[in-house]
Amino acid sequence: MFIKSGWGKREMSGARSASRPGLTQNGLRQCLRVAGGGMLGFVVSQLMDWNYGVFFTVFPMFLLGMVPILNGSIIRQFLTNVSFNVLEVTLVVGLLKHMPVVMTLVVLGMFLFRFNLMAKGTLFLFGANGVLTLSILLHFASYPSVDLSDLLACNLVASLLAVFIAMLMHTLFPDVEARKPPPRAAKPAAQIRHETLIGGLTATLSFVVFQVFDLQGSLSAQMASVLVLFALGYPGAQASAAKRAVGTLLGCNLALLMQLLLYTQSHHFLLVILLYWLGLMLFAREHIHEGVGSGIGFGGLTTLGILFGQSLGPQQDLVYSALYRFSSMSVALVLTLLVMACLHSVLNRWAPTRLLNIKLS
Repeated sequence: MFIKSGWGKREMSGARSASRPGLTQNGLRQCLRVAGGGMLGFVVSQLMDWNYGVFFTVFPMFLLGMVPILNGSIIRQFLTNVSFNVLEVTLVVGLLKHMPVVMTLVVLGMFLFRFNLMAKGTLFLFGANGVLTLSILLHFASYPSVDLSDLLACNLVASLLAVFIAMLMHTLFPDVEARKPPPRAAKPAAQIRHETLIGGLTATLSFVVFQVFDLQGSLSAQMASVLVLFALGYPGAQASAAKRAVGTLLGCNLALLMQLLLYTQSHHFLLVILLYWLGLMLFAREHIHEGVGSGIGFGGLTTLGILFGQSLGPQQDLVYSALYRFSSMSVALVLTLLVMACLHSVLNRWAPTRLLNIKLS
């Protein structure tokens, strides 16, 4: 019996290792690109003392982590989205700020357009980056205390810097072998409509909630509520939300551990950079192993990026920021999933937006 039990454990261990293969050479290179790019964005923003440091830390991670390659199409999508963001936010906030209902309807249209691109699979990066950036820019631009010119300028500079960093990282750590393009499965029109509506409506409702309750300091919660929508549907969002919650918790704990290690030595910038890079490498490795867009690894990456980009300084309390980030993110994820579950049920009762695998009694 003991021998049988021992063999059973070995078989289970072997099954787990088979489902989680070792890191390939291409995977290792991507880890180095993500960690190096995130660290370089943080270093530049700190040395230049630019505002909105989160843009400079997260954008390189997004560009290097969401897509494993870099070509002209990806760069054009990324930079075109930046140009659209600046124009859209300037017009929407400048012309419609005093008309909240009309502004909300316009925001809904912009989100639906981008989620439609994501659901179809064409220009996915353009749509995903647009949803994430627009939700942040529109939220902060609506506050009277925020300098709109400074906000948009920082977003533009951070995006251009992210492209330059991505090109540099791909030059320093190129793939050792060509990557195969991911398979594209044709979706029925009803599924595309379902994914477009559930994403656009939830993102718009998130925008409204953060406006009504004046949650200016909850950037992490807002990003979490948007990133979970990249799963394009309620079933995928459930798994994505659980993984993101775990990633955020691990990221917060790692940031707290780094704060304890640094203690009063946070003014030693080289020591901060070293610890930050090690943390990014740890989560980048997990992100490559998972092979998903926004899971545990990417959740940990963005958590470190936000905490270090916004909350690292002699007058700032990283401990409070980490605890507040996790608690606000948890609430945001639970509410987002509840909204998506309701929309999922309603949309499946209408034939033009019903998923094929749903059978109503």
